[in-house]
Amino acid sequence: MHEAAHAYAAKYFGDATAYMQGRMSLNPVKHIDPIGTILIPVVMYVATSGAFLFGYAKPVPVEWGNLRKPKRDMAWVALAGPGANLIMALMWMILSIVLRGAGIEEAFFMQVAEAGVWINLLIFAFNLLPIPPLDGGRVLTSMLPHQYAYKYAQIEPYGFFIVLGLLFLKLLHYWIIPVMAIANIALQLITTPLTLFLS
Repeated sequence: MHEAAHAYAAKYFGDATAYMQGRMSLNPVKHIDPIGTILIPVVMYVATSGAFLFGYAKPVPVEWGNLRKPKRDMAWVALAGPGANLIMALMWMILSIVLRGAGIEEAFFMQVAEAGVWINLLIFAFNLLPIPPLDGGRVLTSMLPHQYAYKYAQIEPYGFFIVLGLLFLKLLHYWIIPVMAIANIALQLITTPLTLFLS
């Protein structure tokens, strides 16, 4: 849904590249990247005995020049992916509230719902990291004045290595944990009426 949301937003704002390539799809096969989805996770699983995994989907192609207002619309296209994760987290949270309200005590279902919330909030926070080519980097580039945006966008080829460096230096949690916490509080506020109604 994350990648399909990028494709949908790009089409909405004027670029049909991803749509024409079949990327505006919920079929996960369409979003598999041979290296990021298969090779890297397998290598990391073997190298760390399953203690640490990292991977990514095939990036959605966007021809920024096709967007109606490229600099502004870039931010909306970028935000669509994390936005999809936030909506999925909300859906999982609603499911957990409904399960609890219905008195379903089967631990498996509650754990699946809680994992759905946690994983989507994690992906949401990670992708908002303001380092290109992550979505947060594109949003920041869109917000910066032209001369600074151009210079900032030039770090994109090194962005993956910067993120890996932050990961191995254990610095990512200074961004991810607060963003996840804020998003979680926001979702809990949204679902409070449902929680009160079913309690």
